[in-house]
Amino acid sequence: MSDPDRPGPFRSTLGRELSRFRRDRRAIEGLPVRLVVALVVGVASISVMLNMLTGVEGLAVTELDVRPEPDVVAPGEQAIDLVVVDPDGDPVPGATVVVKSGGVSIDGVVTAETDDRGVASVTVTPSLLAHQQDGTLVVSVKPPAGSQYVDRRGNTEILVVRS
Repeated sequence: MSDPDRPGPFRSTLGRELSRFRRDRRAIEGLPVRLVVALVVGVASISVMLNMLTGVEGLAVTELDVRPEPDVVAPGEQAIDLVVVDPDGDPVPGATVVVKSGGVSIDGVVTAETDDRGVASVTVTPSLLAHQQDGTLVVSVKPPAGSQYVDRRGNTEILVVRS
């Protein structure tokens, strides 16, 4: 094998190719255009494929929401029904609701599972600080196992108001 530092046929062939490459303006200018075209075609192809996938019902997910009843309570022990519904307003059985303190204090975290009507009943004892007039309890949902439901957006909070 030839050494590129030594004069010889390899060195002269390499030199000729490099000088020809330097003179060829198409190689420098054409490369970015080709990359841009490939990128545009690739993005368009991925967009078409993703649109096809979102139409497949098996891959779709449905957002859940919680409707607390009542949604405004006073400090002290309170019984609250939490109705878990899908976007059509249909009840979702088997979901787990989690109630935790937002701007008010409660002892720990309260959880309950929804029944066949999509209702979970919890008892909480929210308390406000002496200077607080109101605060909130935060409600989140853990969808039923194996379902296509998600809870990514914030749910309705329960407002606690000093009377």
